[in-house]
Amino acid sequence: MQEIKVVLADDHVVVRNGIKMLLENEGEIKVIGEASNGQEALEVVEKLQPDILIIDIRMPVMNGLDATKKLMEHSTKTKALILSMHNDEEYILQSVDCGASGYLLKDTSKEEFIKAIRTVYQGGKYFSGDISNVLVNSYLNVKSAKPSFAKVTENNYDLTKREKEILKLITAGVGNKEISEQLNKSIRTIETHRFNIMKKLKVNNVVELLKKVEEESALHQSLES
Repeated sequence: MQEIKVVLADDHVVVRNGIKMLLENEGEIKVIGEASNGQEALEVVEKLQPDILIIDIRMPVMNGLDATKKLMEHSTKTKALILSMHNDEEYILQSVDCGASGYLLKDTSKEEFIKAIRTVYQGGKYFSGDISNVLVNSYLNVKSAKPSFAKVTENNYDLTKREKEILKLITAGVGNKEISEQLNKSIRTIETHRFNIMKKLKVNNVVELLKKVEEESALHQSLES
């Protein structure tokens, strides 16, 4: 597998060391540079031209969002993956506006972290479950009408009855925690169903999932008219 070159930007050395140790246990991921603030991150990126910049938001000199916004000026190949302790809606939406290819919380699992890096490296977008919920709600709020869930599940995606039930809740903007409570299932079980749904519909995140639902609905309506 081709090597994925990464630069880490976080103002805490202990955090950088922990992330570096975690990532370098994966054979294809190599940390080639580090930075303690946004300005330094851009300088390192310009010099080393990594595939991915993993960057925190709150840092001295220049924060991660401002650095992400300026990233293209220093490297056209490098993608930004935000790794933050903050799940505030404002930060999440700003990161998307600044051009981030993904957003993870610092308490994410190793498996999801590695998956996010690989997804971003391959040109996709990755937002963890709770982060996706914020994007979903924002997406739904700007639509004049919510997409039709029923038409997607009528198509041949081989969704199970439970997956259809969860998909309906996702398209309504319901988060993992609320879904687990409504269905009396663990959050991990809901996340597994969510992963399987996205795999079957061939999408990488919930925003793409919603768009697919909308496109299927529009196609169905055009065929009926």
